[in-house]
Amino acid sequence: MRYRIARYALTLTMGIVLVSQAGATDMSDTAGNRARPRRILFDTDPGGDDVFALLWLQSLAKQGHAEIVAVTTVAGNVRSQHTFANACKTLALGGFGHIEVGRSVPVDEGGEDAAHIHGNDGMGNLSRTLPDPKHPLSEARRSDDIIIEKLSAVPGEITLIAVGPLTNLAAAEEKSPGILAKAKEVVIMGGAFRQGGNITPCAEFNIYCDPEAAQKVFTSRDDIVVLPLGITEKVTFTKEHANGVSQAVPESRIGRFIVDLWQFMAKTSMSYRSTDGIRGFHVHDATTLAYLFYPETLLLRRAEVRVETKGEWTRGQTVFDDRHGAKIEANAWVALQVDAGNLLAVMVEDFKLLVAPE
Repeated sequence: MRYRIARYALTLTMGIVLVSQAGATDMSDTAGNRARPRRILFDTDPGGDDVFALLWLQSLAKQGHAEIVAVTTVAGNVRSQHTFANACKTLALGGFGHIEVGRSVPVDEGGEDAAHIHGNDGMGNLSRTLPDPKHPLSEARRSDDIIIEKLSAVPGEITLIAVGPLTNLAAAEEKSPGILAKAKEVVIMGGAFRQGGNITPCAEFNIYCDPEAAQKVFTSRDDIVVLPLGITEKVTFTKEHANGVSQAVPESRIGRFIVDLWQFMAKTSMSYRSTDGIRGFHVHDATTLAYLFYPETLLLRRAEVRVETKGEWTRGQTVFDDRHGAKIEANAWVALQVDAGNLLAVMVEDFKLLVAPE
């Protein structure tokens, strides 16, 4: 007998519907008959937390839970040549160096980045310790072209995860209108609701970098999934988590790299007072994978999300309306609660499987 898991589990809390979205998945009660791996296109701007998310995705792929269709990179945390190289090196480190990596669409890179948080190379100045990328930047395809090709080939089958500025996604939508609607889901880490931002008092970094792109993405379909700062800042990767990975296989190169990158990110996070005195760093981007693969760790609500593109002091701010009026243009599911302890626990256990010998 075959059955389908209910897509949404609803909980009513103080008049607000919170949603844990598990994703419709065909399952079987026949032992050994596993669900088909989720097909993932990962858009990223590595970035320390992006690197951790990409390593986690590789563990899920190694276990047969995910299929990495492609990785597309965008300028954001650091300049585009670094985000491309970092994605290539991280994939090679985890044993997935064969995956195609796209280069960022052309953007003005003269503005502010986050190298002061992630290191000049975006990887805690550790990129020199990893092998050079096998894929030259000069030969890489543009990220928007890869997004268009992959989503067009198998409409409704690929989940698009975006954990950097939404420039590539908006460029793909501009070049091929309706393309984002061909994704099975679009899951983004970005935005700040009911709290301040991390790049300005109002705005979260990814949205602030390209608010016009973000607004275009939010108008592309009515079911964007958003993991905002209010969730991600509760997910702090600590020394105990890092040591738990490295001690599982002490000779593992990946385990040592995780500890070294954690040390750098924890130091900068402490210096910018972003972790409430806890020695660690927020693995913001990893929450997108928790949503897809461990949905019991998150609660979400339906909302109509809008992005401020013109404000002098509020540019990049994300908002939704909590007033009690009909909202007939809701376009997103926004995470409001997270079980951070269990999210981090499953992340560490999956990291241990990544570092384990074949």
